[in-house]
Amino acid sequence: MLVVVLALTAVGALIARDRYQEPEEPPQETTVLPSTTSIPPAARPGSKTVVGTPDATGHPLYDQTRALLQVFFDAINAKNYDHWRSAVTRERAEQQPESDWLKSYQSSRDGSIVIYRIELGQPGTARVLLSFVSTQDVRDAPPELPVACIRWHVVFALTVEEGTWRVDGGPTGTSPQHEEC
Repeated sequence: MLVVVLALTAVGALIARDRYQEPEEPPQETTVLPSTTSIPPAARPGSKTVVGTPDATGHPLYDQTRALLQVFFDAINAKNYDHWRSAVTRERAEQQPESDWLKSYQSSRDGSIVIYRIELGQPGTARVLLSFVSTQDVRDAPPELPVACIRWHVVFALTVEEGTWRVDGGPTGTSPQHEEC
């Protein structure tokens, strides 16, 4: 009887070992999300490359959204209004003429840009939940948070205009959450 108990215990241990041991092959590549706490202050705002979480990268609209937001943020970082206009709707561009836009972003640098979620809305519309880090001269920071480094959490509205996805204005992105880095 003791031999049977020992044999069953050994078989159970082998099954448990196989089930719970680390896989021999490394897991598939995953997106490494930036963290402002791991970025030294001198290196902030972090990478200028737009990345996505696994939830976002699995969405059929991810590649288009990532490319659009890359243009949007590259334009801000380069202070290139015409490039920015190519990424936004006509209405949004009209609401922010070049002189106002340049003043708004004069010392701003954006990075650590992460798309967390993409949700389709009515036909030709979508919403994108993202975060990014913005560094700026304190005098150019929002009055409610006059600091040199801000982590923003926003929802951007996207709209198809003339057959192309563009960042829209409107109430979706008007009250973003933000905190000091």
